[in-house]
Amino acid sequence: MKKPSISTIIVIICLLIIGLYAMGEVNYFSSKIVSEKNIESPKIIIPSIGVEEKINNESLNQGVLSDPGKNIPTHDPIILYGHRTLQGSPFLRLNELSVGDTFLIEWPGVGELNYSVVNTTIVPATYELNAQGANTTYLITCDPIGSTENRLIIQGEVNDLNPVDEKIIKNNPQESNALIISAIFLVIGLIFSFFYPEENRIYILATVLIISAVLFYCCINPIPSELIYDKIIFLNGGL
Repeated sequence: MKKPSISTIIVIICLLIIGLYAMGEVNYFSSKIVSEKNIESPKIIIPSIGVEEKINNESLNQGVLSDPGKNIPTHDPIILYGHRTLQGSPFLRLNELSVGDTFLIEWPGVGELNYSVVNTTIVPATYELNAQGANTTYLITCDPIGSTENRLIIQGEVNDLNPVDEKIIKNNPQESNALIISAIFLVIGLIFSFFYPEENRIYILATVLIISAVLFYCCINPIPSELIYDKIIFLNGGL
């Protein structure tokens, strides 16, 4: 068998890096399904930007984080953090919200709260938010995309309160994302391998198949995604 060329080694390294990012996302979605299944928890819904996420009070790496977790809407201000990129990117399009837009929070024991956006601002990462108002919720993410330099803050005020839908969300709307990511990597990798120069094709094909096998394994037996991202976050320099 002919030794891999320098260009093939570079391609393999690139595939491994892409595979690591894919593995981080696969583990994020797979772990999220396991941790949220049959658990009744608050939920944020922003239809205009495709957000339908459970709220947790444990880790930003599990999706949308309420910090401090003990705060309850209509009693305390609520601060919700979400990643802009990677880890499911729940707040990827948060910048599209503007004053007058609305979002919902379903909070067991409180109700379905309808919020209107009253302010949007971008501040340095060192900014200390002085959260005030029992009817106020702040949505916070990094800005710009791929950087931790600034924070985008969306402030919403309650304009309506209705009884909450008590049905537990048993099926996460992102339930199939881990399998989709794994399948996309495999299909694109196989196509790329097919068109790669024949003398080094076997190396690319083997790399694609090994990474794909790991991805599909992680769909079934996920590990905490932060274990991966803590090692590769320097590659994109932010959240």
